[in-house]
Amino acid sequence: MLAFAPLHAAVGVAADTVTWLAGTLHPLTGGAATAAAIVLFTIAVRLLVSPLTLAQVRGERRRAALAPQVRDLQRRYADDPARLQSELFGLYRSAGASPVAGCLPALLQAPFFLVMYRLFSTGEGSTGGGTGDAGAGLLAERLAGVPLGWHLSDGLAGAAGPLFGALLAALVALAWWSSRRARRAAAAGTTMTGGTGTAGGGTPTDGAVPAVLGRVLPLLPYLTVVAALVVPLAAVLYLVTTTAWTALEQAVLRRPQVSAGQPLDRNS
Repeated sequence: MLAFAPLHAAVGVAADTVTWLAGTLHPLTGGAATAAAIVLFTIAVRLLVSPLTLAQVRGERRRAALAPQVRDLQRRYADDPARLQSELFGLYRSAGASPVAGCLPALLQAPFFLVMYRLFSTGEGSTGGGTGDAGAGLLAERLAGVPLGWHLSDGLAGAAGPLFGALLAALVALAWWSSRRARRAAAAGTTMTGGTGTAGGGTPTDGAVPAVLGRVLPLLPYLTVVAALVVPLAAVLYLVTTTAWTALEQAVLRRPQVSAGQPLDRNS
């Protein structure tokens, strides 16, 4: 359909790139060339969008630095919501920390991930018509004798069982680590705000909203495990690679900021 023509074209370019990478890697990796190409292509795309992630993290840190002033304004204008909104936006504007700017990098990253998921879950754009069948194009290639179009529901005979088992175990471990960090972040946020929270980087909200988010956010990383149960092997490889990259970004970019004279929390 015409509405999806740009997406189809982008997926085609991605498929050609993965095919070229597989051909280049074949002398080194043999039959695992396409699987290796998927991993390298995923890393390359994550590197490409990393400046957006960095901008997002910087925006979060600017807003976090304003938290004491935000809380002060909330106390001063608790009975005047209109004045509070005006003061908050003035504060963010003067500090160059828009309360909505943090959402923009995430939105800009979405098309990249949509293209990659479409390619690795359906084989669209790859040689063979892109029908999504395991015998077509990209998904017809193999890893340890298992077609990249193989689903967990197709069976666990032969190498499929150990291969899917190892990949799912990696996803569960990464999800647990990310969930643990999310719980700590939620706990720290609750402590700093005294049981209340802000949405949109400064809009006052009821304390129940952050409480609900604190329970839901730690569960979100496990959605990748659920997705891996229904997508083909190629997409599972993509999920493991991109989730591992996200975990690495979390560890590096969102590591605790230590001020002078402040002890480092070694449990972070």
